[in-house]
Amino acid sequence: MRKLLFLGLAVIVVASCVVLSSSAENVSLRGDYVEVRTASVFAGACHYNGEVTTTGRDAMMAWSVTSGKWQGVDLAGVRAVAIVSSDANLAENDVAKQSEILIDNSASRTQALAFLHALEEKYAASLGKVVAVRYTPVTFDHQNKSFNVTAGEATMNVHAMPNDLCCKMPNLVWYKPLVGLENRKVGYTLNATYSGKSVGEPWERSGENSAFYGTFSL
Repeated sequence: MRKLLFLGLAVIVVASCVVLSSSAENVSLRGDYVEVRTASVFAGACHYNGEVTTTGRDAMMAWSVTSGKWQGVDLAGVRAVAIVSSDANLAENDVAKQSEILIDNSASRTQALAFLHALEEKYAASLGKVVAVRYTPVTFDHQNKSFNVTAGEATMNVHAMPNDLCCKMPNLVWYKPLVGLENRKVGYTLNATYSGKSVGEPWERSGENSAFYGTFSL
């Protein structure tokens, strides 16, 4: 009996070590992130109130992994974009969302599947129902404080705000990024366009403080 109990305990310990090892291995992705919303995220109160019920229902989210693994797969260099849409402002609680995910076709199928699993596990609330996944060229150019992203029918060009104005006036930042970020900053959207129809309707925004950027980690 003692031998059986010992063996059973050994199995539990080994299984626990496997789970802990897997969990520690999963939480290791880091990289650059930028998103554009269809509403100004940094603006005066009147501007915010004029938009909150009429727009802000769509967003683009873009990731560029700089290091790390997920499910044992090295994902450094993998890039992806998600298009998110809803019938109400994305900041509302419990609003139903749907999304399309575009993963760069330079990633291997194994990498693409692992990163898709990471996005769905960690950002399910922000992505909502994933209605389409595509394997397509994705560019993510981050130079100094500017971001240029293209993926299929989606493009965004975002620059930093002069002198980090949003940090000096934090009470005028009305939204939170759709993912948790380190060193979160508000960005100025030179232009953002979505011309597809997989989720929502085509849209375009330009010349407004409607972006967030920073470092993501999983």
